[in-house]
Amino acid sequence: MDVMDSSTQIERGIHSLSRVATIEERGKFRGGEIVFYHLLENVPEDADRTALEGMGLDVSYYRQNGRSYVILQEQRYATPRRLSRTHVILFLATVLTTLAAGALLEGHDVFQQPATILLGWPFSLTLMGILGIHEFGHYTYARRHQIEVSPPYFIPLPPPLTFIGTLGAFIKMKGPIPNRLALLEIGAAGPIAGFIVAVPALFIGLHLSSVVELDNAGFFLGESLLMKWATTVMFPGLGPEQDVLLHPVGFAGWIGLLITMLNLLPIAQLDGGHISYALFGQRQEWVGRIVFLALIPMGLFLSPNWLFWGLLILLLMRTVRHPPVQDITRPLTPHEVRIGILCLAIFILCFIPVPFRMVG
Repeated sequence: MDVMDSSTQIERGIHSLSRVATIEERGKFRGGEIVFYHLLENVPEDADRTALEGMGLDVSYYRQNGRSYVILQEQRYATPRRLSRTHVILFLATVLTTLAAGALLEGHDVFQQPATILLGWPFSLTLMGILGIHEFGHYTYARRHQIEVSPPYFIPLPPPLTFIGTLGAFIKMKGPIPNRLALLEIGAAGPIAGFIVAVPALFIGLHLSSVVELDNAGFFLGESLLMKWATTVMFPGLGPEQDVLLHPVGFAGWIGLLITMLNLLPIAQLDGGHISYALFGQRQEWVGRIVFLALIPMGLFLSPNWLFWGLLILLLMRTVRHPPVQDITRPLTPHEVRIGILCLAIFILCFIPVPFRMVG
């Protein structure tokens, strides 16, 4: 969710609206404002529309369950969807940090021998591919629904701040999502696309991996249902005292599946929040609350990683609720239900109760 200060133009619009309505709540929405209100007594039913006419704003009105709300944004003119200098710099920086992470994973000291950073290319190429395809899925469906959207912004984070070299990537959409179908398809396209790439990467990585004797100490990756099945298929004779030393390509595939699972949490404006709101409407808020609260016992009894991710979501999203979208109360189509079932299946296959653990 973009967090920006309201422009003077938007503030003027809200001031005009307040002359005919009582403002109940305000919030940020994709560079603009979403305003919940109810009209004052003895004013015409279209008084809110009249008050905002000629304000030079993009305005979207909705009425739902007896409550009114409006999305106010500055009018935008279509701009070429081209890469900016910021996109290029962030992309190159993320390539560099994921190369460093990949080289470190293979045991090279990139700080003492900088040239060895190039040896991290299998991990970097695989992870950047998964992240890029994930965002391209969002981008493609945003354009299909005629929403202005930016190319992906990659987020570099060098080792040792994180051992994978990145915090992922995101795109910025300008303007409200027009309807329920658009929200569902845009939200689901990223996880589905990333999943489709991460699964073969995992199998290729397992093929390149080796079997080692199980040690009682070290750093261990958690297993999802998909990971258990893939390991059984690729190493059918794996003994109880043996383990798989995952190749960097396989590790990037595993990270891709973990990112897919986390993105599918039905909270706020995560991909899962988009999907959940498209499927359940305002009930998404309760789903989001339950899932967010569940992260606390999961963090205390399963893995502290859940507490970290919960805190990160809280800092970035500030709420579990998804912003409203037009026509959210209409019945779901079979196509929309199938998308929801598919995303739920992907989440279950990718879910890892204990993502990481240190032993010894």
